[in-house]
Amino acid sequence: MAGDARRRPRLLVAEDPCLRGALAALLEGHGDAEVVAEVTTGRAVLPAAVEHRPDVALLDIDLLGVDGLSVVEELHRRLPRCAITIITGVVRPDHLRRAIAANVSGFIVKEAPAKELLDAIGQASAGGRVIDPRLAVAALEGRPNPLSPREAGILRRYAAGHEVREIAVELFLANGTVRNYLASATAKLGAHSRAHAVRIAAESGWL
Repeated sequence: MAGDARRRPRLLVAEDPCLRGALAALLEGHGDAEVVAEVTTGRAVLPAAVEHRPDVALLDIDLLGVDGLSVVEELHRRLPRCAITIITGVVRPDHLRRAIAANVSGFIVKEAPAKELLDAIGQASAGGRVIDPRLAVAALEGRPNPLSPREAGILRRYAAGHEVREIAVELFLANGTVRNYLASATAKLGAHSRAHAVRIAAESGWL
């Protein structure tokens, strides 16, 4: 981005509907970033990025439908000059490993002060990489998560009280497919029931 150092980085913000507006307002309010697109689902990231050509895509790892990490590869392919920063509310070692393997430019916690978040975005837009040290330490100390992003997402919704049919409708899946994912997650965790699987995953920080 030679010759463009003083221009505010253009951001795409992909975040939960309840937090998206507040996060975008926070970033723009500090005057160091311009939010050019806001989306709430993983499927909406790529079309919005192709349309608005952001310098940095700020992706929540737990987006609806398709998680943030799952869109990184295609986003890199379609927009190689767009830096990608992942934000998360829960530390999961496997997510950090996947993010690093996917060559993301940043991986930070949502609770980070605004200055840290803006610094990370600035470094990402300049070609640098920022990994929140708190996440790195937790990743080194924790055991790997055996669940796939889809299994974890479905188990998380089940833990929140959603019925199988509700999860199926939300994720555009068949009821039987949701049951299969729940069964697979339960088996991987060595649990004797769905409720037991939820408890194991929650205590391990995977939900």
